[in-house]
Amino acid sequence: MRTTYMAKANEVERQWVILDATDIPLGRLSTVAASMLRGKNKATFTPNVDTGDQVIIINAEKVKLTGKKASDKKYYHHSGYPGGIYETTAGTLRAEKPERLIELSIKGMLPKNKLGRQQFTHLHVYAGAEHPHQAQQPETVDIKDLI
Repeated sequence: MRTTYMAKANEVERQWVILDATDIPLGRLSTVAASMLRGKNKATFTPNVDTGDQVIIINAEKVKLTGKKASDKKYYHHSGYPGGIYETTAGTLRAEKPERLIELSIKGMLPKNKLGRQQFTHLHVYAGAEHPHQAQQPETVDIKDLI
């Protein structure tokens, strides 16, 4: 009798993947990246094991926000003090910290537990086209083929 294959943490083979965010809608980019971080694109996907790849996203400053999201979508954070809530629009966040915009979007698509936090550490986002991971020989993936 055959049993279902369950991946083990020490048997996982991680690849390094580059995704170019130039003119790609934020949500489409985030779903592809979150899927790769979880390992759902592999035949060995196991829900309780981190089987995902290392994902590098370049050109974060050129990500596309469709509709009126640049002015209407709001991000909030709190200082911890009474009345200390801060509000930022997606357009402002893209202009000031484009890496943070993509990180927040992808983090919301990962599991809200230890496994999700571990998978999030495999994400590397850079505003420009340069990244310091050439030694890992990353493979460039065209997102337009995946969406």
